[in-house]
Amino acid sequence: MTAEGHLLFSIASAVFAKNAELTPVLADGDWWHIIPSAILTCLLPDIDHPKSFLGQRLKWIAKPIARAFGHRGFTHSLLAVFAVLTFFYLQVPETWVVPSDAIQGMVVGYLSHIVADMITPAGVPLLWPCRWRFRLPLLAPQKGNQLERVLCLAFFAWAVWMPQGIPENSVIRTSSQLINSLQNGFNRFISPHTGQ
Repeated sequence: MTAEGHLLFSIASAVFAKNAELTPVLADGDWWHIIPSAILTCLLPDIDHPKSFLGQRLKWIAKPIARAFGHRGFTHSLLAVFAVLTFFYLQVPETWVVPSDAIQGMVVGYLSHIVADMITPAGVPLLWPCRWRFRLPLLAPQKGNQLERVLCLAFFAWAVWMPQGIPENSVIRTSSQLINSLQNGFNRFISPHTGQ
């Protein structure tokens, strides 16, 4: 998928995540935190490709990552999401307050990239270092950019006008509970022990 496609898909994903109330934080979050945060991280997985939009601007980072993992390797996995979140939480000083809806927006943006790459024939190694490729090839590279745009804009339109009853959907409710459980476990994992 192109950089333009990833940007469009991340905006649509952020709108979907907020409107579907995937987590209570996203449901109550500020659009001005969620959308820009998703846009900020939606191109980050392609830092493993020196010719990508981000890789061309940050070659000094992209080249070593490309040599170490190759394109669509580690940075396109769930392990990368966990590693980036851990690094973020450990490096951000407590005095610098990042709203939780912005953090979840960043996760939505990063994951939107991975999902968008899953709909191409190459797929992604979601469970890296396991080499299995997860794919649902809806976009063929030879069809050009138009199908990509149409798909992203259709997803955006559906995310904006989706039925309001969808948060009651058991799949959405289950995923929301899973996300909240993972976030609580993650917060306990990285928070300093208070000597109790």
